[in-house]
Amino acid sequence: MAETFGVRLHERIRELGPLCVGIDPSRELLARWDRPDTTESLEFFAMTVLEAATGVASAIKPQVAFFERFGSAGFRVLERLVAEARDAEVLVIADAKRGDFSLTNEAYAQAWLSDASPLAVDALTVSPYLGVDALTPFFDAARNSGRGVFVLAATSNPEGRVLQRARTDDHERVEDMVLREVANLNHRDEGLGSFGVVLGATRDAPEFDLDTLAGPYLVPGVGAQGADANDVARLFSRCESATVLVSVSRDILFTGPERRPLHDVARRWRDDLWGVL
Repeated sequence: MAETFGVRLHERIRELGPLCVGIDPSRELLARWDRPDTTESLEFFAMTVLEAATGVASAIKPQVAFFERFGSAGFRVLERLVAEARDAEVLVIADAKRGDFSLTNEAYAQAWLSDASPLAVDALTVSPYLGVDALTPFFDAARNSGRGVFVLAATSNPEGRVLQRARTDDHERVEDMVLREVANLNHRDEGLGSFGVVLGATRDAPEFDLDTLAGPYLVPGVGAQGADANDVARLFSRCESATVLVSVSRDILFTGPERRPLHDVARRWRDDLWGVL
C-alpha cells in the first residue's frame, strides 16, 4: 500500500517547515505582475511561483478557480503545474472546495484523487455542507491511493462564521461537529492521519480540543487577511509539532514577478512560522 499522505506531510514539514504557498493567479495579481490576463500569463505565474517555493515550502496550494476560468486551456496549465511539482517533490493541495451528493463526489474523487487522472494531487479541499457522510467517496479514494483530504471547518472569511458557529440539534457547533467527525476517521490510522481540516488563523479557537484531531491542519488567513505567525502559534499551541501547515498567498505573491524576491519572502515566512510552531 502507498505511504499515506499524513505520513508524507508530517515528514515534509519536519524537513522543510510549515509553509504552504498559495498559487492564486487572479486577474488582479497578473496585472500587478504587469502581465495580461491570458493562459500564457497564467502558466508563467504558476511556474514562477513553483520555482520560488521549491526548497522552502512543504506544499503549494493552487486555487483551482483561477485556472478553471480559462476552461480547458487553464486545466492544461494546472495539469502541468501538478506534474512539475511532483517532479520537484513539492506536495500539491488543490484548493477546489468540492462537495456534493455522494454519487457526484465519486466523480470528483476520480478527478482529483485517482492515479489515472492527470489532475491527481496529494490532497484536496472539500466542503462538508451537504453532510460529512456525503464526503465518504473522497475519504475512500484518498485511503486507496495514499492521498489526503482537507475538510472546511472554520474558514478565514468572516461570512462563514454564522453557518460554521451555528448549533446542531445536539447543541454542538457545526465547526466542532466537523472537527469531531474528521478526528474519528483519523483514529483508524497509525501516525498522522490523512484527513485534515481547514481552520483559519483569523478565527477564535473552537470548543473542540485541537490536539485530538490526529490529522493535519491547513491554516489560511495569514498575511493579507490579517493574522501572523504568533496568531497561528496561539491557536495551535497544544498541537503536536509538524501537524500544522500554514498557507500564505498574497503576502508572497505581491512580491513577484521576479523569482528571487518571491523565494526570499517565502523563506522569511517559513522561518517565522517554523520559529513558533
